[in-house]
Amino acid sequence: MTNEIPDAGPAEAVTDKLALAWTHTTRFLTTASQLVHLPATELPEIAFVGRSNAGKSTAINTLAQQKRLAFASKTPGRTQHINLFELGPKDAPDALFADLPGYGYAAVNKSAKQRWQKVMADYLEIRRSLSGVVLMVDSRLGLTDLDRQLLEFVAARVATGEIKLLVLLTKSDKLNRKEADAVLRATTEFLAGMTTENSDVAVTLFSALKKSGVGDVAVALHEWTHGGQPAVAA
Repeated sequence: MTNEIPDAGPAEAVTDKLALAWTHTTRFLTTASQLVHLPATELPEIAFVGRSNAGKSTAINTLAQQKRLAFASKTPGRTQHINLFELGPKDAPDALFADLPGYGYAAVNKSAKQRWQKVMADYLEIRRSLSGVVLMVDSRLGLTDLDRQLLEFVAARVATGEIKLLVLLTKSDKLNRKEADAVLRATTEFLAGMTTENSDVAVTLFSALKKSGVGDVAVALHEWTHGGQPAVAA
């Protein structure tokens, strides 16, 4: 079912706080340029994907409450590795974040684009520990053709409920209410076409600058990896 993440009310404030304490434990684990170099793991893995200028690294840093955990380059397309981060207690991590290379930047040469498209497609289609995908979409642009292509890579696994999907409409502080409602509605309508009774698909407005949506997203990601159990910080 496609839905919006509900606003956290007063009764959910503690859960929101605990989830943010959990995301604050995010720490770098390893980097890899090919899937075979990624460690095999039984931990649930959440992948962050999006166009090179959609605010992916900034969103990860905001959730982790760390300024330079994920490298937010002024040159889009610079990151060409999969970066893994651990969460939870240092002696007993309970989840992983995977920061995938941004896509769609024109200055990246064609061979590099093709290579990374193949790596990302394989990762999204076969990575066994992948349990959720967070797709960053610039709210001023809405879903682009490249975003739709990426969604095709995960459509089959989303349909069965094997992996969950959350679309963050980033930079929402740049929109007025009418524009925000329009992009939210259009994105919801598109995602409805790839949802089933088994899938877990959601979309929400997000602003790293204004910190809007940050707590709700942290709660959602914690529920993905813990099944609603209380967060445990390091």
